[in-house]
Amino acid sequence: MIRLILCDDQEIVSEGMKLILGSVSDFSVVGVARDGAEAVALVAKLQPDLVLMDLRMPILNGIQATRQIHEQFPNTRVLVLTTYDDDEWVFDAIRAGAAGYLLKDTPREHIIAAIRGTVAGATHVDPKVAAKLFAYVAQADASRKGHTNITLDLSEREREILKLMTDGLNNADIAERLHLSKGTVQNYVSNLFIKLDVTDRTQAALLAVRYGLVT
Repeated sequence: MIRLILCDDQEIVSEGMKLILGSVSDFSVVGVARDGAEAVALVAKLQPDLVLMDLRMPILNGIQATRQIHEQFPNTRVLVLTTYDDDEWVFDAIRAGAAGYLLKDTPREHIIAAIRGTVAGATHVDPKVAAKLFAYVAQADASRKGHTNITLDLSEREREILKLMTDGLNNADIAERLHLSKGTVQNYVSNLFIKLDVTDRTQAALLAVRYGLVT
């Protein structure tokens, strides 16, 4: 059972999502928050698998809440669901540790699939948002943060796994594709995080594209 917390300051939105997601057989909506501060408090209390997070809210916005959850409760994933696709919101949400970014006009079935995939370790980004991310990383300075020679530290297998991560595959899918055990893939992914100096799959994927680590 996937345990969810919904965070949106518009009651009609959160109650609507609660009805939709609560009807899914493998979902359990364990809490609803009206602002970011309440979401952080609920995560601390309930330890859900995923928070479906809006961004523009009072008291503590979704960016701030995502950052706190990502830092304090790394086992809880945050999937942004918002109406905002402005560059500032998108980039700040990813930097804060969001595992995915969807817009509220996303079809119901895609939201459900994205929740399942995000909990399993995949990254889901709305196509409109993805275009902004790729435009951003394409323009990034390759010398930033000293990662210009990072390919020298990656083995062929690590680059192969990084490519599959960038394609959105979770550890189980990668293990099946490469005929490896899930534990072996997890070890590779952990080592990649260390070598790339990142803390999650979204950051690893962005870095891989930015510096041409995958083709």
